[in-house]
Amino acid sequence: MSTFILSPNSRQPISLTEPSFATTTHFLKMASHIVGYPRMGPKRELKFALESFWDGKSSAEELQKVAADLRSSIWKQMADAGIKYIPSNTFSYYDQVLDTTAMLGAVPTRYNWNGGEIGFNTYFSMARGNASVPAMEMTKWFDTNYHFIVPELGPDVKFSYASHKAVTEYKEAKSLGVDTVPVLIGPVTYLLLSKPAKGVEKTFPLLSLLDKILPIYKEVIAELKVAGASWIQFDEPTLVMDLDSHQLKAFTKAYVELESSLSGLNVLVETYFADVPADAFKTLTALKGVTAFGFDLIRGTKTLDLIKGGLPSGKYLFAGVVDGRNIWANDLDASLITLKSLEGIVGNEKLVVSTSCSLLHTAVDLVNETKLDTEIKSWLAFAAQKVVEVNALAKALAGQKDEAFFSANAAAQASRKNSPRVTNEAVQKAAAALRGSDHRRATNVSARLDAQQKKLNLPILPTTTIGSFPQTIELRRVRREYKAKKISEEEYVKAIKEEISKVVKLQEELDIDVLVHGEPERNDMVEYFGEQLSGFAFTANGWVQSYGSRCVKPPIIYGDVSRPNPMTVFWSTAAQTMTKRPMKGMLTGPVTILNWSFVRNDQPRFETCYQIALAIKDEVEDLEKAGITVIQIDEAALREGLPLRKAEHAFYLDWAVHSFRITNVGVQDTTQIHTHMCYSNFNDIIHSIIDMDADVITIENSRSDEKLLSVFREGVKYGAGIGPGVYDIHSPRIPSTEEIADRINKMLAVLETNILWVNPDCGLKTRKYAEVKPALQNMVAAAKLLRTELASAK
Repeated sequence: MSTFILSPNSRQPISLTEPSFATTTHFLKMASHIVGYPRMGPKRELKFALESFWDGKSSAEELQKVAADLRSSIWKQMADAGIKYIPSNTFSYYDQVLDTTAMLGAVPTRYNWNGGEIGFNTYFSMARGNASVPAMEMTKWFDTNYHFIVPELGPDVKFSYASHKAVTEYKEAKSLGVDTVPVLIGPVTYLLLSKPAKGVEKTFPLLSLLDKILPIYKEVIAELKVAGASWIQFDEPTLVMDLDSHQLKAFTKAYVELESSLSGLNVLVETYFADVPADAFKTLTALKGVTAFGFDLIRGTKTLDLIKGGLPSGKYLFAGVVDGRNIWANDLDASLITLKSLEGIVGNEKLVVSTSCSLLHTAVDLVNETKLDTEIKSWLAFAAQKVVEVNALAKALAGQKDEAFFSANAAAQASRKNSPRVTNEAVQKAAAALRGSDHRRATNVSARLDAQQKKLNLPILPTTTIGSFPQTIELRRVRREYKAKKISEEEYVKAIKEEISKVVKLQEELDIDVLVHGEPERNDMVEYFGEQLSGFAFTANGWVQSYGSRCVKPPIIYGDVSRPNPMTVFWSTAAQTMTKRPMKGMLTGPVTILNWSFVRNDQPRFETCYQIALAIKDEVEDLEKAGITVIQIDEAALREGLPLRKAEHAFYLDWAVHSFRITNVGVQDTTQIHTHMCYSNFNDIIHSIIDMDADVITIENSRSDEKLLSVFREGVKYGAGIGPGVYDIHSPRIPSTEEIADRINKMLAVLETNILWVNPDCGLKTRKYAEVKPALQNMVAAAKLLRTELASAK
């Protein structure tokens, strides 16, 4: 059987021959649904195919073949598991919001797109930038660690139906014998996640574009109908946010407008990541032409009360009872109780068992974890296992309960609850003792900065980098061989020290002021620490997409956390002996370790965070004792843990900022504490950032149009050192000295000269040395140029 996918730069279809698996799907399907599924593949097949294509080592056809094979195996897996409502169009070569931008033809003019079907060329230029123009902004998808490409819109955007992906993938599944539910990002969510393009008034009402994008949604819907779709899913997760009445009216307007186009289709509006507020629930359940509503009942427990208060009769309820954002096995008995109570409200004909959100945010398949401890493994479920759980619950609800499956699940739940590996009395006590103090350093920041400057003697506009340097193939090989015991500890230490020495020498040649050791011994900024802390478990293939081809492998926090031994002191002190310049000790902060791990769900998150803070505190104090005078505690993910609703912000920020302060409350005034944050809108939490009381903060800035600087323009006084990133490390582009100097001048317009630092946006791990050297050279040159200008101005 053949299926067709568009070739990258034309409308010519490419034929891919695939076996049909129509034969596997004839048995009766219970009412089960999956919101979305990971795209990368169980062994990151898509990642390697993308990177090979970007490097010019493979063709577009080869990339498309890998993608088609992945889609086919995912659909087959769900069909074989008995899932009734299988999603399509949740696959993406980069990001689902970018796919929607392509569908709507909303390509910013700088990419010189001339209309027609959007090909890989334009698509990947928007995602990654190219030699002549930068990428579009990337930001967090709600409060997850996934990033989406932010649409840039304005009154002059000429929308057109420019990517037929949703229809193509629906037909592709159909040709394989699987009837799917095509998934689109809903029109209102799309606009609410957009930003005004450069040159457009910041106050431009994005929702005013609704009338311009709905005609394209109608074209897509019409094509899906012709192709034979009977269901369609609109993801409208912004319904869980704090919305005003004007924004809520936009949902009503959009679905009234789409109603006639949608007639004859079953329409599911899916929400996830939090409770749906009462007024949004009212708006949602009154939408015209909508047949079904999907709710996250894991993070949205209050939504249950609203559902119990009444769902319009005759509507389907897609109940998200299987957690799409964590890796713990579902408590099937508890879920069944919830489902039975819902059945009493909507009737068994209208209740569908679902995941709480797309499984994109969890690891792919537990089958590939051959080395994981068997007891811990019995407590877990990855995406493939969650599909099975959803089906088991749907069958139980239909009176076909698999008793053996349920009792194995109950046994695993009990083993986790009672395991002595989970609880450590000493840690519980130490964390409990933290209550009652707010852990602030004794001296204020300006006095500390004076004491530090006497010791460090840095020039104005001091230069530094964020931490990591490029990880070469050779370096990865050394780490891999050491892990596989193919080389001795002695050989490993020698190789890593040589790498550190190279990085130190390079920074000295570039004349950078505060050095880093480059982190050659680290695989990942969270995993590296988790491997040395108790209470953590690790997977071999538990990869989760972060953005594009970049995946992370979150550790699993299953028990109380403590630090048995020093973790970084050996490498930091070795690096400091190689230079007279200050060498930063590099740590990952407690909030980031928490937010970038799969966290135990049997105690509040803040309790786990305080435990990690105490472990990092021990490390900070050991580094100081070993003579390290500058210590960076990265809190890259502090902002992303912020709850989606304003009412919950203060509580989270209070314990998150407190956790950071715990780590360094015990150091001397002369020890300079840095922190780093990336990828977020910081403006709404700037006061919490100040409250962290770090001596210096470096912060992602260049890719978000220097949004950060507007805070200081608006008069927020910041007395500590600050280094807003001067260039984007996520793009291979090398900025010129002039461009960087221009950025620094913009900063000097709103920040005092004596507190400004000059640094890239983020770590350099993913870049190549051929990009890093010239970029840092230009960065240092720009800092020196401005020092000269400032000196002569005096």
